[in-house]
Amino acid sequence: MAKTERELTVPERRSIRKLVTGSCANYDREYGCLPLDCECPMLGICYTNSAICRYFREAVLPNDPELEAALQALPTKRCQHCGKPFPVSGRRVYCSDKCADDARKKQTAARVRKYRSKAAV
Repeated sequence: MAKTERELTVPERRSIRKLVTGSCANYDREYGCLPLDCECPMLGICYTNSAICRYFREAVLPNDPELEAALQALPTKRCQHCGKPFPVSGRRVYCSDKCADDARKKQTAARVRKYRSKAAV
C-alpha cells in the first residue's frame, strides 16, 4: 500500500496562510481562531494527513481547488482549457464554468469557420 501522507510544500503552506488570513471568517489577526480562542491550527499543519479545521475544509478550501486536491489526496485532472489541476468529479474536463464557456466559444467558432469555408467552395 502506498504512503499517502507527505510533508506540505512551501507554496502549499503559503496558500493555506493566504486562505486563512484572507478568507476565513473565524480568523482574527489579533486573537487568532475565534471559536477556539487560540492560534489558528491551520497555520501550523505540516502534513497532508493532518487534522483540518471543519470550517476551513467546507467553506474556505474550495476557493483553491489545487490545494484542496493536495490536502484531501483526491485524484486530479488537468483542465483542457487552462491546464490548472482540479479534483476529479464525474466527467468534468474543465476546472470552472468560465473555462467551459471559453472552450465552447472556441469550438463553436472553429465549427462555424469550417462550415463557412465549405459553403464558399
